[in-house]
Amino acid sequence: MHDVVELQSHFKKYLNDNQFNKKPTGLYEPINYILSLGGKRIRPVLLLMGCNLFNENIAQALPASMAIEVFHNFSLLHDDIMDEAPLRRGKPTVHVKYNQNTGILSGDVMLVYAYEFLLQLDDKAKITKVMKTFNQVAIEVCEGQQYDMNFETRDNVSIDEYIKMIEQKTAVLIAGGLKIGAIIGGAFNEDSDHLYEFGRNIGIAFQLQDDVLDTYGDPDKFGKKVGGDIIQNKKTFLVIKALELGSDSQRSRLYTLLSTESSDENIKIKEVKSIFNQLHVREVAESLMEKYLKLAFEHLEAVNVGDERKKVLIGLSHELMGREV
Repeated sequence: MHDVVELQSHFKKYLNDNQFNKKPTGLYEPINYILSLGGKRIRPVLLLMGCNLFNENIAQALPASMAIEVFHNFSLLHDDIMDEAPLRRGKPTVHVKYNQNTGILSGDVMLVYAYEFLLQLDDKAKITKVMKTFNQVAIEVCEGQQYDMNFETRDNVSIDEYIKMIEQKTAVLIAGGLKIGAIIGGAFNEDSDHLYEFGRNIGIAFQLQDDVLDTYGDPDKFGKKVGGDIIQNKKTFLVIKALELGSDSQRSRLYTLLSTESSDENIKIKEVKSIFNQLHVREVAESLMEKYLKLAFEHLEAVNVGDERKKVLIGLSHELMGREV
C-alpha cells in the first residue's frame, strides 16, 4: 500500500508530465495556471487510494486521477465566473487574470480533456463503468451548483434541500473518485458501491464541518477568513437551522443582517454569531456531522478488503475531519 505522500508524489509527477503546453496559448495557459494553484490534490489522491485498496498497480489509475482533477478545476473556474470571485487560493481567478470569455472557453476545453484522460485507461472493459460513474457525478455537480444559485434568491431553503445541494456540489465528486479508482483496481460492484457511499457521507460531513469552521474556526488553522460566509450572506447550514429554530424576532434580525451590506463586518459577524449561539446551531451541525461520519465508516467497514489495507484511507479521512477550531 502507498501512503498519502507517495500518492501525492505520483500524481504531481503525472500532472507535471501532462501540462497543457499546446496552442493557442491563450486557451491553454489559463488551464495550466489554475492547475498550478495547488492544494492537497485530495480528489485525485482519493481516486488512487480507491484503486490501491484492491490493486498495487496505481499507475493504471493515474489518467483517471488527472481527469478528476481537471474536472474539479473546470468546475471551480466556472463557479468563480458565476460568483464573480476575485481570488482562488489567494491568487487572482482565471477570469480576473485573463478575461471572462477566456475563462469560459478554457473551462469548456478542460471538460473535454477530462474525458480524454478517462479514455486512456488500459483496460477498455472498465471504461463503460468508469464513464457511467463519471457522467453521473458530472451531472450532479452541475445540478448542485444550480441549487446553490437558486438558494441565493430564496428565503425558505430547508435543511433537506441544503444537504442535497452539498451532496451534489461537493460530496459526489469525492465519492465518484473513490468508486472510479475501485473499478480500475478491479473491485466487485458491491465494494465499489460501498466505497462510493463512504465518500458521499464523508463529503457531506466535511462540508458541514466547513460551515462550522467558517464561523467558529481559528483563521490560522482554518486557512480562511473566519466569518466569510456571513459577510457574503451565504445560506449555510448554520443560517438555515437558525431560521428554522429562531423566534420571530431572531429570524427577522437574521434576515436583515444577511440581506444588507454592513459598514462594519466584525459587528455583523458578532451579531450573527450571537444568534447562532443562542440557538445552539453549532451543536446541531456537529451532531449531524457525526451522524454522516458514522454512516461513512460503516460503509468503509463493509468493503471486503483487510483492515490493514484501509489504514491509509482511514488516516486521511481523520486528517481531513480533524481540522482544529
